[in-house]
Amino acid sequence: MYLYHFGLRELPFTLTPNTNFYLGLEPHNEALAVLITALKTGEGFIKVVGEVGTGKTLMCRKLLNEIPEHFVTAYIPNPYLKPDELRRAVAVELGVKQAQRMSVQLLTQRIQTRLLELHSQGHSVVLILDEAQALPAESLEALRLFTNLETETRKLLQVVLFAQPELDERLAETAFRQLKQRITFSYKLRAMTATEVEHYIQHRLQVAGYKGINLFDHRLAKKIAKVTHGIPRLVNILCHKILMLGYGEGSYQLTKKHLFSAIEDTEGMQGKKTSNIYLVGLFITIMFAALFYTWRVFGVSV
Repeated sequence: MYLYHFGLRELPFTLTPNTNFYLGLEPHNEALAVLITALKTGEGFIKVVGEVGTGKTLMCRKLLNEIPEHFVTAYIPNPYLKPDELRRAVAVELGVKQAQRMSVQLLTQRIQTRLLELHSQGHSVVLILDEAQALPAESLEALRLFTNLETETRKLLQVVLFAQPELDERLAETAFRQLKQRITFSYKLRAMTATEVEHYIQHRLQVAGYKGINLFDHRLAKKIAKVTHGIPRLVNILCHKILMLGYGEGSYQLTKKHLFSAIEDTEGMQGKKTSNIYLVGLFITIMFAALFYTWRVFGVSV
C-alpha cells in the first residue's frame, strides 16, 4: 500500500530472504569467508549457527549464488527427513535417476558411483542443509556416514549445516561425539549493532528504490536496534509496520510514536506507549486510505 506514497519500487522489508537485499555486514562477510575457505579445504563438516532471524537462510542462498563453479551443490531446505528420505533427497539433487524406486542398499551404491563420477570430472560436491537442528538423530548419523565416502586423497562429499543454537546442544551429547569431531570449521552469526541496524535500514530502502530524505533518522534507528536486539527479521517486521503507519497518516516523517504502535502490534514485543484504541483507529485509517487509492488509480468502485 505504501509503495507509491514513499516512492518505492518494491517492498524493502519483506521476510523473504532475497539476496538482492544482501548487505555485507561484518558477521555475514566473515561467515561467507569461513564457508568458502572451509569448502576449499575439502574436509569434513562445516557449521553456521545463529539465533532465529539472524539471516541464516539468506546466508545459505548467498552461498549457493557465490560458490565457485567447480562445486556441485545438493540443497536440502526441509530438515524433517528420516535417513532413507534424506538419502533419496540427496540422490535426486545429485541427478541419480529413479532414486525414489531403489532399495536403500542400491541407492547408497548409486550415490557413491555418482560422487566418484563427479570427482573424476573435477567437481567437488557439497551437501547444504538449512534448519539442521531439526534433523532426527538417525538422520544426523546418516550424514556422518555420508562423509565416509572418500578417495585416497579427499572426501567425496562435504556437508554444510545451517542451524539454530539447539544443534550445538544436541552435538554436545555423547551419542553425537563422532559427528562433532568431524566439524572442522564453525561460525556463529551474531546480531547487528546499532550502527549496523541503521546502515541495514538505509541500504534496504535504497535497494527498493527510495531516493528521498532520511525516513528513519538516527534516533529512530537506534531505538529500533534496541527493541529488536539487532535481529534482522524483527527489524524488518517493525520497519514494514512503521511505513504502513506513516502511510496511513499521510505522513512522510516517521517517529517513535509509529515505532511504539508497531511494537504493540507485534507478537512477543511489549510496548506500552500507545493505546489499543489508537491502534484500531490508525489501522482503520490505513484501510480507508488504501481503498481511496485503489479507486483513484484504477477506478474501482468501493
